[in-house]
Amino acid sequence: MKTTSPFTILLVLSLIVFQACGQNKKAKNTTTAPIENTLKKPSNPYYSHTDTTKLHLTDAQWKKILPEDLYLVSRKADTERAFTGKYWNTDIKGTYYCAACGNLLFRSSSKFASSCGWPSFFEQENKNSIVFKEDNSLGMERIEAICGRCEGHLGHLFDDGPEPTGKRYCMNSIALDFVADNK
Repeated sequence: MKTTSPFTILLVLSLIVFQACGQNKKAKNTTTAPIENTLKKPSNPYYSHTDTTKLHLTDAQWKKILPEDLYLVSRKADTERAFTGKYWNTDIKGTYYCAACGNLLFRSSSKFASSCGWPSFFEQENKNSIVFKEDNSLGMERIEAICGRCEGHLGHLFDDGPEPTGKRYCMNSIALDFVADNK
């Protein structure tokens, strides 16, 4: 049996960390399925593009109705790896909604190519669609972006975006649903 040298293991781990930190800016969009212009979520009775009533569900209720990957991001503030989400490199015209509750978040006209590996927007659709709180996790000072309806984790807000706002809403693709404009 051949053993792997510590140097080889260190090299492989370094490459993984390098890519996970968003340094691979030439990665291609990995979307394989076509983007739908309708959304069906029969297992989630709270999902709506029109209801703006605040949701107050227990963690157990969310766990029951959300897919595990969305549950981990939305309810536990997990983060998907850079350059892996289906919307990071998408430029189709349409509307982005909270994948947990259906709340209107962004129009594609506010999306821009930030090369960070996550979908980025410079402006939210309305002042109530996203709320913010301090996030000092992982030894960093950041501003967490949370859905204004279900309080699900979406991503973070940074002050390095383009004009006219100078903001970059750095979102997890898994936390977003997209509906393309009708042609």
